[in-house]
Amino acid sequence: MSAHWSIRTRLILGATLVLVVFLAGAGWAVQRAHADSVLAQHHARLQTTIYLLMAAAELDDTGALQMPAALAEPRLSMPDSGLVALISDHNGRTLWQSAPFSSPASTDAVASPGQWRFDVAPRPTSRAPYSPGTDLRASVTVLWATSAQALTLTFTVLEDKSALDQELAAFDRTLWSWLGTTAVLLLLTQWLVLHQALRPLQRMAQEIRHIEHGDQSRLEGRYPRELDGLGRNLNLLIEQERARQTRFRQALDDLAHSLKTPLAVLRASLEQPDELATQVRQQVQRMDDIVVHQLGRAGADGAARFTPALLLQPILQRVTESLRKVHADKPLNWQLDCDPTLSWRITEANAFEMLGNLLDNAAKWARDRVQVRLWLEDGQLHLRVMDNGPGFKDPSQVGQRRVRQDEQVPGHGIGLAVVRDLVEGLGGHLEFSRAALGGAQVDVVFPA
Repeated sequence: MSAHWSIRTRLILGATLVLVVFLAGAGWAVQRAHADSVLAQHHARLQTTIYLLMAAAELDDTGALQMPAALAEPRLSMPDSGLVALISDHNGRTLWQSAPFSSPASTDAVASPGQWRFDVAPRPTSRAPYSPGTDLRASVTVLWATSAQALTLTFTVLEDKSALDQELAAFDRTLWSWLGTTAVLLLLTQWLVLHQALRPLQRMAQEIRHIEHGDQSRLEGRYPRELDGLGRNLNLLIEQERARQTRFRQALDDLAHSLKTPLAVLRASLEQPDELATQVRQQVQRMDDIVVHQLGRAGADGAARFTPALLLQPILQRVTESLRKVHADKPLNWQLDCDPTLSWRITEANAFEMLGNLLDNAAKWARDRVQVRLWLEDGQLHLRVMDNGPGFKDPSQVGQRRVRQDEQVPGHGIGLAVVRDLVEGLGGHLEFSRAALGGAQVDVVFPA
């Protein structure tokens, strides 16, 4: 089946093929069953006729077969009735026949006494007034005994098969006409059912085209349960893509705005050659911090519904080991509390970015102690980082997106602003406060 065919075409063609095969098989089975049933009925009537002949047959004192002039089956006395009977002896010689023949009817070899035989026999060409053809035949051989003698007689009844053929042909025409009509009605019904069943998909495809053309912003229709999850996920992907575009646009706008001040300072330093080297060093560092912050904001991955679950303890261990080397000059005591089986839907890059910035900020300001705890509660992921440093001067201003980078407190600005943007992009919540250890405390909560 061609790959570009629609689902409706595939379903209709597949269902049509199955329906045709099924109806053809069912029709053939019914046709054969009816033919066997009608043939059995005809054979039963021929057998009844033979019993009537046996009841009417008599042997006289000389052993000659005597048959009455009028038989119980009136068709045997009518030359054109299509029914003929004959009685033959053990040599196959015809002793009696019901209708006149221009030559005797031929018989097959005599069967064993008591054995019935039902078959289709070729009609003798001499049998008038019928044209050559076939006859239904029933015969039985009996041992006819009287007080004087015993004879072996074979009773045979022949019936024109054309009546059976006409009956079967009429039934076959009726059967296949009804089956054909039924097939057409079923196909029409099936088309209507498929049309109704696929309408939600058509509506969804139409809404997606409207989204592509900018006529609407998301899927708004109500869909069956089977498509409801698909609709939610498509809306989520659309929202993620728009949020990502917004982050990049905002990052570029903020980057251009934030770089104006360092560039203005460098331009002014050209008038003061003695301070040029110092100003270049300071402003380049400032621009580097600004670029890092804006790239971190722009690179936030957004919602992580489609991200596989990630074990968090190995990430925490690797970040801690790296920071031990970075801050090797400080006697830091790292206290880590994380279940080895704890996992969350987050990319490895985002996990490293978030934990790296939070732990690096704590290590910078801690005197000698940093506590990190990760746990699940009510389906939500909680992260808490505490240190025993001086803490935040104004927790409400830490990491604010609208605070200019060159005005933030050194060491407490760029990294935490990146973390705030990343956490918000992932749908989480970030809170800054004073820790029980006396220093800064950062709490991050990701919803279920």
